[in-house]
Amino acid sequence: MIGVFDSGFGGLTILKGIVKFLPKYDYIYLGDSARTPYGNRSQDLIFEFTKEAVDFLFRAGCQLIILACNTASAEALRKIQQEWLPLHYPERRVLGVIKPTVEEAVKLTKNNKIGVIGTEGTISSGAYAKEIKNLNPKIEVFQKACPLLVPIIEAGEHNWEGTNLILKKYLTPLLKNKIDTLILGCTHYPIIKNKIKKFTGKIRLVSQEEIIGPKLADYLKWHPEIEKKLSKTNKKIFLTTDLTERFEKLGSQFLGQKISSKVIQL
Repeated sequence: MIGVFDSGFGGLTILKGIVKFLPKYDYIYLGDSARTPYGNRSQDLIFEFTKEAVDFLFRAGCQLIILACNTASAEALRKIQQEWLPLHYPERRVLGVIKPTVEEAVKLTKNNKIGVIGTEGTISSGAYAKEIKNLNPKIEVFQKACPLLVPIIEAGEHNWEGTNLILKKYLTPLLKNKIDTLILGCTHYPIIKNKIKKFTGKIRLVSQEEIIGPKLADYLKWHPEIEKKLSKTNKKIFLTTDLTERFEKLGSQFLGQKISSKVIQL
């Protein structure tokens, strides 16, 4: 099975994109709703939370896990890959969403000016800027933390008229830097992508739900030793650490289909 982990239900946008591109595989989605959001947590705590989730998914039978959470990808992925995984599950893999997103943005930019929006944790980590500079040191990176967007989206209030005012406040400084590409560095942002597009116009938006599926397909093509271990019965299991009516209601909106979740403890 393929595991998809997020701090809440935002990662369902990633799962939706993956399933659209790779429909035959079995998936387990785990949202740590009891401890969301991760964006304002310390790096040590984010690592511990992420490690617990990854361990649970591996014990549940996953061979490959996608950290759909940008904060977890920024703050925990490297340590999990380099230190924890070799000791505990050396034959299995954990992948993040930042590197493939950056690869797409670097490919798209024409004037070498890329903007990034995300949670405070993701932006303060500098993970996007570092990955971009690794691929092309000439690119200028302009970042903006957007702490109000996730709470608005998770409250189901993204169509609230005030959302446009908040977007204007966050996006205006980035647009002044003449960026031609904008990374939506949070799994929630596809929900308001059209609203963002109204402000950014012709600027290219790099939205993760469109990218991760094709990138994962490429990864499996180049790693047949992993691919052959993945079950393929079109099964999807949805797990959460705190089952609420809102989780299933908004989760269904994020995924584009009705979901039924089970509660687990990490």
